[in-house]
Amino acid sequence: MEIRYKPIGIIRTPFKVPKGVPIQPSAARGVRGEVIVFPEYTEGLKDLDGFSHIILIYHFHLAKPGSLLVKPYMHDEYHGVFATRAPSRPNPIGISVVRLLRIEGNVLHVEDVDIVDGTPLLDIKPYVPEFDVRKVERIGWLEKNVHKLPYIRDDGRFSGG
Repeated sequence: MEIRYKPIGIIRTPFKVPKGVPIQPSAARGVRGEVIVFPEYTEGLKDLDGFSHIILIYHFHLAKPGSLLVKPYMHDEYHGVFATRAPSRPNPIGISVVRLLRIEGNVLHVEDVDIVDGTPLLDIKPYVPEFDVRKVERIGWLEKNVHKLPYIRDDGRFSGG
């Protein structure tokens, strides 16, 4: 079965290439960008300005085809792709929780952006802590590596550059 999605907009950021991009929004604090929603979807933004944070769902358009075993940014060992957030995956879909600063027409001004400029936007959802935050007991191999997050940047391994 084939599933096709059509972008609803484009994400604009200061990052022109994958190399050097923070690998999670929490490592991109203060980085600003714009989400330009195509005009035909503007009506769908009604009431979104009532949320301080939103979830951007997007297509990793620059990711090279992936393997089921990957060496993630924060570890020197291979892990199953589904135990990582690597952009090269069977369906190269990314998610980022960003701060919504304001909306001007069809342009969302956002902050804490860890996304490459020109990335196709697939969807937007409001971030609601009561829905989205869970108490977790374990975080797998990241337990010993999550402290590296502020220092790790995309090194091009999943995009070829």
